[in-house]
Amino acid sequence: MKKLSKPGLMRALQSRREFLRDCVVIMGATAIESLSIQGQAARPKSAPASHLVRFGKTELFVSRLCQGTAFRQVTREAEDPAAQRILRYCLDTGINFFDTSEAYGWGGSEMALGKAIIGKRHEVVICSKASPGSEPDSSGKSAKMVFTPEILSQKLEGSLKRLGTDYIDLYLLHGPDEVTPAESIADSMAGFVKSGKIRYWGVSNHSASMVGQFVKLAKRKGKAPIAGLQDYYNIAAADRRDFMDRELFPLIDKGRLGLMAFSPLAEGRLAPGRSIPKGSPLESLAAELDRVAKEMGVTRPQVCIAWVLTRPQATVVLAGAEKPEHVADNWKGAYLTLPPKAIQALNAASDRYTQQLKSQPKQ
Repeated sequence: MKKLSKPGLMRALQSRREFLRDCVVIMGATAIESLSIQGQAARPKSAPASHLVRFGKTELFVSRLCQGTAFRQVTREAEDPAAQRILRYCLDTGINFFDTSEAYGWGGSEMALGKAIIGKRHEVVICSKASPGSEPDSSGKSAKMVFTPEILSQKLEGSLKRLGTDYIDLYLLHGPDEVTPAESIADSMAGFVKSGKIRYWGVSNHSASMVGQFVKLAKRKGKAPIAGLQDYYNIAAADRRDFMDRELFPLIDKGRLGLMAFSPLAEGRLAPGRSIPKGSPLESLAAELDRVAKEMGVTRPQVCIAWVLTRPQATVVLAGAEKPEHVADNWKGAYLTLPPKAIQALNAASDRYTQQLKSQPKQ
């Protein structure tokens, strides 16, 4: 072993001291970062992977494709192996954002998602929703419910239990109850945030007037502001697309809200292989989608998803793929960039589709 000179020995000791100091700093920072807030579970790190985007002004970094659990062909049951295959394929692919609701199978989809993420809770971002109704009775009737603080608390506790977690990243009202004042709802949600049971909150399928009230309430000090929306938006959304463009997008910009745009294939009407009536407005829209897809060497679903994400207000697309291969196709669409000419042509086709629908005689 080579004997160090006195200067060399001093440099080695200095390097060792610096190394140990850096270790202490790193260990201390790690310990601080791992501390839970108000006794709640440690949250995912905020540093995003390269393919993730920030949801509004929150600290949620999510994949541009959110996988939904409102399955139609696959059952909304916790033990359905098909659902587990889909959800686990998403996790393996890199999708970290999942949407569910108490109303999807009345807890079944939440339990299915909870089962799929066992051991991976820290890797995912969960959005769940409170329904303005109750589970249907034996006759199929569902009672309307008012979003009192007590009712919202019961609904949240039920979702937490079914998901097998002690916090939900994004908690939404699935629809308005048409009764509870915006301030009361905002206060309830702020209380849940303060308790650590949810990180952020928002609404789905609400009017521009209600969203505008929530955006105004976001200015209150000491209260958790609304963080985002979930709404129907796609190239065949027609009047709903116009509503979003004219009324909700300005509010999203004003409030710096995140948006989960759901149903990119127009409730499956634009899915490949789905029968489209000859001569219908949808036929010409699908033809334009296929033309662009062929030119780019991609698929129609990929173009549909990419088109939604050309809107700067659309943070992510929420899709409900029910086969792993459909997940893979959607995933590619979420990171596909459409050329300006293609966007222009698709916008024009969407406008024509909307006008053709309006000109059809009402039945």
